[in-house]
Amino acid sequence: MRPARRIAAALALVIAALASPSAQVPGWLEPYREPVSRLIEAATTSDTAWERLAELTDSFGHRLSGSQGLADAIEWAMARMRADGFDVVRADPVKVPHWIRGRESLEMVEPRRERIPMLGLGMSVGTPAEGIEAELLVVSSFAELERRSEEARGRIVLFDVPYRGYSQTVAYRTNGAVHAARHGAVAVLVRSIGPQGLRTPHTGMLSYRPDVPPIPAAAIPVEDSKRLARMAARGNRLRLRLHMEARLGPDADSANVIAELRGRERPEEVVVLACHLDSWDVGTGASDDGGGCVAVWEAARLMLALDLRPRRTVRVVLFTNEENGLRGALDYRRRYAGELNRHVLMIESDLGVAAPTGFGFTGNDTAREQVRAIASMLAPIDAVHIGPSGGGADIGPSVDAGRIPAMSPEVDSSEYFRIHHTEADTIEQVDPRGLARHVAALAAMAYVVADMPARLGEVPGTR
Repeated sequence: MRPARRIAAALALVIAALASPSAQVPGWLEPYREPVSRLIEAATTSDTAWERLAELTDSFGHRLSGSQGLADAIEWAMARMRADGFDVVRADPVKVPHWIRGRESLEMVEPRRERIPMLGLGMSVGTPAEGIEAELLVVSSFAELERRSEEARGRIVLFDVPYRGYSQTVAYRTNGAVHAARHGAVAVLVRSIGPQGLRTPHTGMLSYRPDVPPIPAAAIPVEDSKRLARMAARGNRLRLRLHMEARLGPDADSANVIAELRGRERPEEVVVLACHLDSWDVGTGASDDGGGCVAVWEAARLMLALDLRPRRTVRVVLFTNEENGLRGALDYRRRYAGELNRHVLMIESDLGVAAPTGFGFTGNDTAREQVRAIASMLAPIDAVHIGPSGGGADIGPSVDAGRIPAMSPEVDSSEYFRIHHTEADTIEQVDPRGLARHVAALAAMAYVVADMPARLGEVPGTR
């Protein structure tokens, strides 16, 4: 059965509830009851978003910056957007880094020979052609490494750090190589940054420092990291062999993809719906962040399809190079520096496309009350909560420079981080019903903010 048929019946009652006069919304929002109802119904009774995501991921696979897959996906997106009827479709050129993984492997040599699943960390240097063979030192924190500094020299260091949430643990991936190299390590391994999966290593970007020699860095599955830690605790002598062909090529041509539904009265004022089209070179980047791109794109396309043209321009931005450089985000800030004061709101979807419970929001108190009121109309899809902060890596530079209100869908991210930056990030992990509700919430919020008589954050009649 197609995804649309599975969800249509369940949503019929909630759509009717939204249209009912008993649904409580402030008076100024009353004119939006009907268009919001139409947007929610159109999003949640269609499988267009899921099918488009499947086409993207099936056709082009992963989309690492500098890859042919990303270049082809950009051309495909622009062609589809033109066919959708957007008023403006263009590519803003951006030069991006081109990191090449090459062949890689990790093997336990002592106490027995065994292959260990691994993924080199993004932007890592490679090993010598013959690889690196050394004893393993297992530590559970940067502090423990400091205490055992003398033991690290000439060894491969493994950071076996339990996952306590992405933001709390990711420093071991980004900064582990620098810390280990300072103590004389020849390579570094990190326990994958995510909940325990099915022995899947997670890649992701690392950082080097110019004053510290770069050493090869890779991630291993949670299960293997815990096993090596147990063996080390028993006093086993562990010796590993790491081989990585990773290298950095010349910068490559890429682009941010821009599609606009021009505003009918104030086209110079802009509401941005954003995501990033690039992905890591494993899996097919369905959740990170192909789904986010399809969701923001479909939200704007539904406005076109339903002939809902808001006062202000709705601009869809598919950013390039979020994963290993943020070149697209920085280019957008530079290119549109003179227009950032006319950006009314920027929304980014980049935490998976599960059904949202609402939005995180950053803005003034007046704007917060306005978006809370708008969110009250999302009760049929259970997306009414407005959290304390919203934003995203791609919109961040522009939001900071222009002091622009920012939003991001709030979702249950536990399953997202289980497959984050892994081979398991495929379309099969995306729930069509969750994606449909994600689209509905984005479409309703963006449409109302783009159409409000007063600019978001302003009191009507004060301009």
